Amino acid sequence: MRQLVHTEKCRDIIRMGPEAFMLLCHKLRGTGYVKDTIRSTVEEQVAKFLHIIGHNVKNRTVSFFFRRSGETVSRHFHNVLRAIISLEDEFLVQPSGRDVPPQILNNSRFYPFFKDCIGAIDGTHIRVKVPRAEAARFRGRKDYPTQNVLAACNFDMKFTYVLPGWEGTASDSRILKDALSREDSLKIPEGKYYLGDAGFMLKRGVLTPYRGVRYHLKEYSIRSPQNSKELFNHRHASLRNVIERCFGVLKKRFPILSTGTEPFYSFEVMTDIVLACCILHNFLMGVDVDETLIAEVDRELLQQEIDRSQPQQQRDDDYRLGTILRDDVAIRMWNVYPI
Repeated sequence: MRQLVHTEKCRDIIRMGPEAFMLLCHKLRGTGYVKDTIRSTVEEQVAKFLHIIGHNVKNRTVSFFFRRSGETVSRHFHNVLRAIISLEDEFLVQPSGRDVPPQILNNSRFYPFFKDCIGAIDGTHIRVKVPRAEAARFRGRKDYPTQNVLAACNFDMKFTYVLPGWEGTASDSRILKDALSREDSLKIPEGKYYLGDAGFMLKRGVLTPYRGVRYHLKEYSIRSPQNSKELFNHRHASLRNVIERCFGVLKKRFPILSTGTEPFYSFEVMTDIVLACCILHNFLMGVDVDETLIAEVDRELLQQEIDRSQPQQQRDDDYRLGTILRDDVAIRMWNVYPI
């Protein structure tokens, strides 16, 4: 019981359990970017970094608790940030496509229909701080500047590709086009595909849902699929939901990515922080899966589905009533129309 309490307290403060923390420190020490000094161990430097991204606090807050100068905290933060990003090739691994994901292979709802699917892809918006002159092109769907981050994930809830840094006004399709053509490109094996939402253009490598057809999962709790397109959309949504779960866990674990206030760091540093958080997410999904956190995100996504489906249901009811009224008027007119 005491060990459980210790683990939960550790997760609350530095977003991971003690064993995972020590393993992370060992890995980061091996990068050479963070080193023990006379006054500060690697463990202290990493703890400061994790506390900042896990609670979205200023350097001066951390400097007070650790009794270090603001300059020291800043230097340690950036050293740890570089060390984590250096692990990108180890923890952000794109799928080879040779094997069918077990989540599909072992489910008759998805196999063999989605046997060539390797994961899901989507964009998410993260608040940034930019000069006022540039704010307009970063202010997309939000009332404040954001960067649009493109990410792909597999069905183990691990990110396989992350492209941060695009301005908030950029569409998902535009960012995807860049991701497929750049040097460090998103690689989609021949004959394989990701699942994307309607914000992407349908293509061989990205399978999107039918437009104008019910899509969100909650809509099908009211009425089951009535045709092939609705069935496809229902199962597509069930599989694609994994990327929303990944983003949800990422932002809940590292609130620096989901704050409603302007970030303390520059746009360039926030871009690096996004990448570092995705790497840490994958690391933790391998050694310290927080089922409580995942369950909390799943409940929130379910509530979002309920909130989103209610207006749709109202529109469906309104449309049905409008149809009845229109048909009634038409029939009554026809009945008295002279032939």
